[in-house]
Amino acid sequence: MELTYKKAGTGDLDMLVETRIEVLLAANKLDSGTDMSEVRERSYDYYAKALENGTHTAYLVFDGEMFVGCGGISYYTVMPTYHNTTGQKAYIMNMYTKPGYRRKGIAAHTLELLVRDARERGVTAISLEATDMGRKLYESFGFKDMKHEMELPEDTDTAVTG
Repeated sequence: MELTYKKAGTGDLDMLVETRIEVLLAANKLDSGTDMSEVRERSYDYYAKALENGTHTAYLVFDGEMFVGCGGISYYTVMPTYHNTTGQKAYIMNMYTKPGYRRKGIAAHTLELLVRDARERGVTAISLEATDMGRKLYESFGFKDMKHEMELPEDTDTAVTG
């Protein structure tokens, strides 16, 4: 195994988008024939803008010339709080390792690179959404379950009754 971790740039847009689609198909247990055209188009636009303006960092992992894994981190700002006076936050996403390469430290090293990128930017509030498969890795890295966040499902009627 000859692994290379490449920080992605705008010249890698096609590869980033295709890996994003691969991750989404696998994570959502979707058939490879699922129509991902809208996600593909929007992902391309996202990566093009976010890599240009510095609000996203991504790593692509190769064994020689073959893609074997990836990970990304998106940066955003919210109102400052007592515990996060800058309001800067980061969200790790798109973590993926091809099945034949799992349990070889690829995801751990990718995660390390992403967290280092955030820390170098002064971002201390880092979160992610864990799959069952990735949970053990994230816990070993120090990530904890969040107890105070909630999410409003897309199909919820938001009319307030009084």
